Amino acid sequence: MFSQKVVQQSMRRLAVQQPFAMRSSMMGASPVAIALGKNIQTRHQVTSAPNTEDPSQLLVKQRLQRPVAPHLTIYKPQIGWIGSSLHRISGVALSGSLYLWATAYLVAPTLGWHLESASMVAAMGALPLVAKVLLKTTLALPFTYHAMNGIRHLMWDLGRGLTNPVIIKTGWTVIGLSVASAVGLALI
Repeated sequence: MFSQKVVQQSMRRLAVQQPFAMRSSMMGASPVAIALGKNIQTRHQVTSAPNTEDPSQLLVKQRLQRPVAPHLTIYKPQIGWIGSSLHRISGVALSGSLYLWATAYLVAPTLGWHLESASMVAAMGALPLVAKVLLKTTLALPFTYHAMNGIRHLMWDLGRGLTNPVIIKTGWTVIGLSVASAVGLALI
């Protein structure tokens, strides 16, 4: 009971002497510290010299000190990731060329272009044999590669051929078969 009276009197005395200190000092200071007036906290601010340097130059210096991530050129080329990249590239090339051809075929009558079958056959017939074979091979290679590598991916989905030696063998097999079949299609 006596300690409660001491605290109550200390609080009243503090409220009368320093009314502004009541709100901030009540947060965490003990009644004894409040009664003795040792509840005021001071913080010293450390200042640094103002930076007169250009902010963009500061950013350039900071970027030079960042660690550099390894670039693709440090990795040894392997048939697995090369084949995967070529599969995606051939898929984009095939779908992109299909969309471009379909759009051109639809707008051809309004622009006065002749993209009907008879004019395409006449244009191909006018080319020399070497140009025909090269053009047909260029058009057939993405299709044959994407089709054969797609079968390889389907085998992987079944859980077959997922060891490194098999992946290497099937990768080179797909490349060889797709080149041979593209040339075969070009010679038809």
